[in-house]
Amino acid sequence: MSVKINALEIENVKRIKAVALEPSENGLTVIGGRNNQGKTSVLDAICWALGGEKYRPSQAQREGALVPPSLKLTLSNGIIVERKGKNSSLKVMDPNGNKSGQQLLNSFIETFALDLPQFLNASSRDKANTLLQIIGVGDKLFELERQEKAKYDERTAIGRIADQKAKFAKEMESYDGVPEIPISASELIAQQQAILAKNGENQRLRQRKEQCDRVLEQARQALDEAQRRFALAQSNALTAAKSAENLQDESTAELEKNIADIEIINAKVRANLDKVKAEEEAKGYSDQYATLTTKIENIRKAKYELLNGADLPLPELSVEDGELTYKNQKWDNMSASQQLRVATAIVRKLNPECGFVLLDKLEQMDADTLAEFGAWLENEGLQVIATRVSTGSECSIIIEDGYDAAGVIKPKQEEAVPESKWTPGTF
Repeated sequence: MSVKINALEIENVKRIKAVALEPSENGLTVIGGRNNQGKTSVLDAICWALGGEKYRPSQAQREGALVPPSLKLTLSNGIIVERKGKNSSLKVMDPNGNKSGQQLLNSFIETFALDLPQFLNASSRDKANTLLQIIGVGDKLFELERQEKAKYDERTAIGRIADQKAKFAKEMESYDGVPEIPISASELIAQQQAILAKNGENQRLRQRKEQCDRVLEQARQALDEAQRRFALAQSNALTAAKSAENLQDESTAELEKNIADIEIINAKVRANLDKVKAEEEAKGYSDQYATLTTKIENIRKAKYELLNGADLPLPELSVEDGELTYKNQKWDNMSASQQLRVATAIVRKLNPECGFVLLDKLEQMDADTLAEFGAWLENEGLQVIATRVSTGSECSIIIEDGYDAAGVIKPKQEEAVPESKWTPGTF
């Protein structure tokens, strides 16, 4: 069960003359009043009583008071805390009547509960570190964020290279109607030589035909020669004529032109190949960029799952890039009421045994927001004692010139006791 403040009695501390208060167990207890009436002095007195000498005001005794400061706080765990006398010495009494000191109070009172501005004024990263300290995932989240930053930087570099490669490939020239690979001059020459050899064979066959024709003519002129020679010559002539009948010479003009233009063609081919290579390199870097994007998304997913699985003080409270966020808003983008809610929840989570928080200057909240904040505190079972420049109905007590203006709550008068025990002053 968390410890709360059941009752407090304060005399002659800073601007306070005499105030007694029984705060609400849960929700808001608003100390109202005009400026310079002693509202903040009540909170300072509580801090001093519970937090020790480091919270002692530089001028603790009320100006003009003849009686030293006197403070008495009764806590929900039965402990009574008193400061009184010339030196305002501390006395802590447990329910069994045993005396103790500041060490006992420190065991269940959270420092931020007494001094919330210390948390509110911390840097965004310090706030985030405080939250991570509470939920116990700081080291894991730090490693994930380190990995994310490394992959993000790597992806940024890859993205720049990919853009450069794509731009370079786009600006390169390309040509249509050329081979996909450079042409070999030796292959063209070999093709030319093959055609020339074929044409030479054709020429030989033509010459053979002419020779046969001459023989035939000679045979005709020499009919008197043997019939056998004439028939044979006639047969040879017919065979040779048939062989040469459909012969057609092929032109080497195109090959000769290609040989002459080979360097021009190959230059275009190389340009096309270079463009293809540049496009492939650009695509390769784009693929690397996409892969790194997936890795970054996976790391961010792991961060989300890590924080989502943690026991957070508030729903929608998280840490992004080392900064505290609430409802996807960083600290400087949160409303003042959201900041107070986040800070209060974190302080409560820091030390669950401490069930109260002190808040100064709640003027920044309008009536509706104040009511909403109070309802949330009640639902959380958290006690908040706060000040507000107001004399409205939202105030639990109104301080006027160091007193409870309404005079509704008065400290109980104690019976006469030996001088060694504390007797509250007259209210």
